[in-house]
Amino acid sequence: MPILCRVTRGELTESIHVVFAVAVDESGKIYSTGDPYYHTCIRSSLKPFQAAAAIKAGAVDAAGFSDDEIALMCASHYGEPIHIKAAQSMLYKIGLTVNDYECGSHFPTDKDSRYGMIKQGSKAEPFHNNCSGKHAGMLALAKHLNHGIAGYIKKDHPVQKAIFKLVRDYTGMDKIPTEIDGCSAPTPFMPLENVAGLFQKLGSGEYPELSRAFNVMCAHPKMVGGTHHFDSIFIDAMAGRGITKIGGEAIRGITIKKPDGGCVGIALKVLDGNFRALPMATMKILEHLQLLSPDELKKLDKFRTKILLNHNQLEIGRIEAVVDA
Repeated sequence: MPILCRVTRGELTESIHVVFAVAVDESGKIYSTGDPYYHTCIRSSLKPFQAAAAIKAGAVDAAGFSDDEIALMCASHYGEPIHIKAAQSMLYKIGLTVNDYECGSHFPTDKDSRYGMIKQGSKAEPFHNNCSGKHAGMLALAKHLNHGIAGYIKKDHPVQKAIFKLVRDYTGMDKIPTEIDGCSAPTPFMPLENVAGLFQKLGSGEYPELSRAFNVMCAHPKMVGGTHHFDSIFIDAMAGRGITKIGGEAIRGITIKKPDGGCVGIALKVLDGNFRALPMATMKILEHLQLLSPDELKKLDKFRTKILLNHNQLEIGRIEAVVDA
């Protein structure tokens, strides 16, 4: 049975979000709730693996990217000043400009940054796109491969071919259906069990390029999301033992290193795509599998239940997750 995220108004249930989750370790699947073979889009949860292609090819070292910049390649960032500065630095290092981006523009997710830009009459640029780090990495890979940078988001460009070859190698899937992501790059669909498998490999220590992506995300959690971002708070709380990466339409991948040296990969998908259920579902599966220490649970306690307030700041309900047995 799936995880159910119950949204209450007072003591009565108003809505329910259904969440599928699957966990795998080095021996294979260890737990699933819902359908482990549910076919879904991985969206931005793929970013550490897209970054791995540039790492493995030597593009990040050729570009001279710092660890925090490599972490930005794995990020869905809030568009805070540290994120914009890093993205600008990355393009400078590879001799390109904002005009070479093919990800599109949107205002920062960070409210202070967004409202400040609107107040000043500033226009959104691709630097502010939450995928600007990923695209800077793709541009670095394009330059390194020396096949031209134009159209690097196209499925038949050598950049995307390199990424999807690696994903096929990691998953063992010969055919991976793709569609177009919000940032215009190809995004794959695959069973949740395969997504969990990817995240198990991310922390396994068996792939140098994945280990490097994992380590920079652990070392620079704020680059992965931003202030008050669940991903950043989670990574910081895990102190080098785990990471999480969210994706559009409420998908999430998690890597947790076990005390015995093994590694667990987890994938979650809120079936209706509503992000509000994802933190509670994440905490529920981790608690259920006893993967967090008491100290880690304490640091992340506020995400176990969400208190709902109305416009008068009166508590009117909550969101809480249960594993439906």
